[in-house]
Amino acid sequence: MTEQDQQPGQPSDVPLFASPSTRPLPGPSAGSTAQGAQGQSAPGQDAPGQGGPPEQPRAPRSFVHAPGSSTPAVGLGAEQGPSSYPPGFPPQQPLSTPLSATSAPQVRVRRAPRALSVGWVVPLVVLALVAGLVGGVLGARWSADDHLADAGLPAIPSSAPRPSGGAAAGTAEASVAQIAATVLPSVVSIESTGGDGTATGSGFVLRADGYLLTNNHVVAGAVGGGSLTVTFSDGHERRATIVGRTSDYDLAVIKVDEKGLTPLVLGRSADVVVGDPVVAIGAPLGLAGTVTTGIVSALNRPVSAGDSADTAFINAIQTDAAINPGNSGGPLVDAEGEVIGINSAIAQPPGTNGTTGGSIGLGFAIPSDQARRTAEQLIEKGHATYPIIGVLLDQAYVGEGVKVASKSQQGTPPVTPDGPADRAGIRSGDVILSIDDRPVTQPDELIVAIRAHTPGDTVALRVRTGPDERTVRVVLDESGS
Repeated sequence: MTEQDQQPGQPSDVPLFASPSTRPLPGPSAGSTAQGAQGQSAPGQDAPGQGGPPEQPRAPRSFVHAPGSSTPAVGLGAEQGPSSYPPGFPPQQPLSTPLSATSAPQVRVRRAPRALSVGWVVPLVVLALVAGLVGGVLGARWSADDHLADAGLPAIPSSAPRPSGGAAAGTAEASVAQIAATVLPSVVSIESTGGDGTATGSGFVLRADGYLLTNNHVVAGAVGGGSLTVTFSDGHERRATIVGRTSDYDLAVIKVDEKGLTPLVLGRSADVVVGDPVVAIGAPLGLAGTVTTGIVSALNRPVSAGDSADTAFINAIQTDAAINPGNSGGPLVDAEGEVIGINSAIAQPPGTNGTTGGSIGLGFAIPSDQARRTAEQLIEKGHATYPIIGVLLDQAYVGEGVKVASKSQQGTPPVTPDGPADRAGIRSGDVILSIDDRPVTQPDELIVAIRAHTPGDTVALRVRTGPDERTVRVVLDESGS
């Protein structure tokens, strides 16, 4: 979440940091979303494959999804009216709050949940990105010469094999004090200054030569003439440049002129199970070096975060570890001190506008497996790609599964000709019931499930045409940020 000095609720007696705040994301326009061949949705259109324009507002949901998601992830937001959009497309109503201190967009939910494949527990929750806004103007530059042929991120130690879930086999869990002592020196605070003010968030070291990972919504305000300042645990500061960023996954890699840093290891989020102990570290409300603890409360929470123009779809890890504005971009680590998630959003109670409030025990993090893939692309190419199936989804549809739009939207066909879905035999009006045996009940669930994969992966979709059901295998196509 980002904190903003300009937003209400800032304590007048605390001069060291701006009060937590995040700015609500504008609701998507009515209509359908389109993800199509490029995986992007256009307002008022059916969304191809992964997302599309928002439809007219619908009744708010009463469950929790992953934070920072278009509705799927943990936030409950008002949905919009009938429309189509691709799975994993931007939400229409704000659902989550960014964890950085900038005026980050909020997460929204697109439509009221039907029977969800993932248990939703909190009724009408608003998600917010965890960033905080403070105020100020400067200029950060985009670095086009910091890309590497090989990202060379630290590998997971082979000496600690893990079973299919949970802590490493045969190893003793470290105490919270030990974990904090090990991880804190590699966690940084980030101040992003631009025309909209100054946002603060968190980040951590990826490589010893100055590459750091954070959320896109933490640094986005510095693009186009702003500045980024990184403060290390010992208090020294360095200017930073943006190596690459993507709003689709809400991740960014920045670089400082430093050598000999201690990188954190991105662990295997696929091995995480509900109940695993976790530690969140960052700079909530500008308080650098803050450590909170909790457990993994749920997995695969569909979350959409951001505004209608820049929406991130996250297949999030949910935690009850306290996460507040300013925590955005900081690490969520396991009992061995390995990063299993990047803290990005929180859920907020009904009636909260996203500019105030803090943790209610519903925080969301981007899984480390996704973060590793995306960070490698950003370091090597400066941009990231995401998978699509090439269909528009009908957001107005109410019933079992997710429906492919029946007609074209703004010139985009319901099924992209010769796209992944078309080649698999999916047609307009078909209903997608599940992906890899994971039931889907709303477009955002399908979108985040698809985006959790890599272009070129094959997924199994259960599809219904009229009264007939069948399983088809779809090879995911690629679209760029």
